[in-house]
Amino acid sequence: MEQVIDKALRGMVVLGVRNIHHWTDRTFSFQCDRPQTFRFRSGEFVMIGLLVDGKPLLRAYSICSPSWDEELEFYSIKVQDGPLTSRLQHLKEGETIVMRPKPVGTLVHDALVPGKRLFLFATGTGIAPFASIIRDPETYEKFDQVVLTHTCRDRDELAYGYDVIERIRTHEFLPEIVGDKLTHIATTTREESPAMGRMTDWIRDGRLGEAVGGGLDPATDRVMICGSMAMLQEHKEICEGLGFVEGSNADPGQFVFEKAFVD
Repeated sequence: MEQVIDKALRGMVVLGVRNIHHWTDRTFSFQCDRPQTFRFRSGEFVMIGLLVDGKPLLRAYSICSPSWDEELEFYSIKVQDGPLTSRLQHLKEGETIVMRPKPVGTLVHDALVPGKRLFLFATGTGIAPFASIIRDPETYEKFDQVVLTHTCRDRDELAYGYDVIERIRTHEFLPEIVGDKLTHIATTTREESPAMGRMTDWIRDGRLGEAVGGGLDPATDRVMICGSMAMLQEHKEICEGLGFVEGSNADPGQFVFEKAFVD
């Protein structure tokens, strides 16, 4: 069995798990030590998972940590009958996961042409890559204004996003870098809250423009999108309808979305 496991781990690293936090009965996060040789760009994802019957069971997860952090943080939904998350959600302190150390993804600065405002549209656990981006000093070097929107069904599902914002506020050097450039808009679609509705409706009826000083404009604005497949498609259609051009690492544009996974 040891030989089988050794072969299964070829090309991967084993990471110890700590700081496990169950935010709701549907979401949780955890942290791992970052391997000293591991490098990534804020917003990228990696394949992580567990050894099951001596074989790696891996799924794509965005790295929530910024590229400068010494820890790797992941934020996950719980799927009770999911092949991986049905097991991953039961992780305990000191246990291990496996990771393929080859970060990739389109939710990175390199995939966007220069602009003045950066809009980060997220639903559910789609906020994960943006938790990385809003804590990266490069974000505030490139943009004068950063708008993070996070939409969930219920108020308690917004907790992780609020926690990341609080970590920025109390960090030793981020408040000086971020200043007043970051706007956080959290909305719900089912439970009553101070801000209700899908962000696509906010864009269409002008509420987003009123909140941030003007609607989406491809001449000045850049957009990143992460969430469910239906959410991605609807936001993409809105962006294209406004004249935004989709970008990639090879051919930067005015908006990008992550195709590797859905929340």
